[in-house]
Amino acid sequence: MKVDLEAPDASLAQLAAAGDDHAFNQLVHRHKESLYRMLRRYAGDPEEAYEAVQEAFIAAWSALDRYNPERPFGAWLRTIALNKARDRGRRMKVRRMFFCAQSFEESAAMEVFDPAMPADDMVILEQRARRLDKAIGKLSDALKAPLLLTVFEGYSQQAAGELLGLSAKTVETRVYRARRLLAAQLDDDMRPSKG
Repeated sequence: MKVDLEAPDASLAQLAAAGDDHAFNQLVHRHKESLYRMLRRYAGDPEEAYEAVQEAFIAAWSALDRYNPERPFGAWLRTIALNKARDRGRRMKVRRMFFCAQSFEESAAMEVFDPAMPADDMVILEQRARRLDKAIGKLSDALKAPLLLTVFEGYSQQAAGELLGLSAKTVETRVYRARRLLAAQLDDDMRPSKG
């Protein structure tokens, strides 16, 4: 069966729930990059983000029969993905307690590559992006999810609140706190160390 590539997400989700693998593949194709970007910022680690994306799509596939087509598929998928990222984060904390080790892997490549940009500028941008991802990764879950949904994913405070089970005012407050903590963290990172 040929899948209409222009079909809305809800239609593809219904086809996928009925067993159409091609429809689900189209949903994965549509959402994988934005989901990865959100989870990379959430986790602060590219490998963890990749694993969480995989787990989110597996969980979504298993839960398609519970998807409500009245609700935007992307929002539903992001809720699943944030839950998977939180679960992975909790497991990582337990592992770190036992092994007292932390991964210092390189950050993923820059999202946008401009071949006309001088190499020095690209290096500076990549370093800034790494610092930002690392700082976001250190935020508490309560602050991280509202920040990512509103600032990076473009959700309104109301929509983010609905996804997270919070009021729009709570989302606004948490985003404000997250921005202040990020600014302080990035400011501390930029200060030369004494020694």
